[in-house]
Amino acid sequence: MDKLFVIKIGGNVIDNDAALQAFLKNIALAKVNIILIHGGGKIATKIGEQLGIQSQYVNGRRITDAATIDVVTMVYGGLVNKKIVAQLQAFGCNAIGLTGADGNIIPAVKRPVKDIDYGFAGDVNTAAINSTVLHGLLQQQLTPVLAPLTHDTKGQILNTNADTIASSVAVALSRQYEVRLIYCFEKKGILLDVNDDDSVVPLINKEKYAQLLADKKLFDGIIPKIDNAFAAINSGVKEVLIGHADDVLQNLTTTTKGTLIQ
Repeated sequence: MDKLFVIKIGGNVIDNDAALQAFLKNIALAKVNIILIHGGGKIATKIGEQLGIQSQYVNGRRITDAATIDVVTMVYGGLVNKKIVAQLQAFGCNAIGLTGADGNIIPAVKRPVKDIDYGFAGDVNTAAINSTVLHGLLQQQLTPVLAPLTHDTKGQILNTNADTIASSVAVALSRQYEVRLIYCFEKKGILLDVNDDDSVVPLINKEKYAQLLADKKLFDGIIPKIDNAFAAINSGVKEVLIGHADDVLQNLTTTTKGTLIQ
């Protein structure tokens, strides 16, 4: 079974041109099967504010009202996605930029309103992901670059958490590939102390995770990543790694750096 690396890039790396270029150069150097999923960084928030649209978050997730879905569609699916694709092309990686609507790759449903109305936020059904299209692109030696946008199959674009997309895509492709899911950002891994870059937790299992949560050692933004990691492993993904974007080339080999989740 061929290996596939499903990589999510986000955090401050998206906002830093030099850091993003260095990361993408390493992606291009790797010459392995990669599907890249990107977030939007702070760019959507910044452009929204310029247009008079204020961002709202609950539990680290964006509230996507009617004005905001237009902004994130433009920024995620256009500006950020195409900049990444163009840079990969410059480094010799034949990339193709997509949203979940393209090729019907990621159909989703608008999140039901419970305690919180997230607006035009999409929840992904992993079983519905069109892994055949992604496999076909990989077979043509293309590197798919997915924006964090899905669709409801009725004409509505939906904003979907990029970590969740990465996890769902990794699970969907695990039937055809041996998949390592990698979350890259600006930290060396999951940290015990967010202000100490060397306080990396090298290994997390379910027992360790429960302990870290009980001791309130984890900052809010990292918790959805760990939840998605365990969901992926329970559904067929071989490995999940959370680490620094600078270490991505090493993390495409057997010698890894960061936090391994099992």
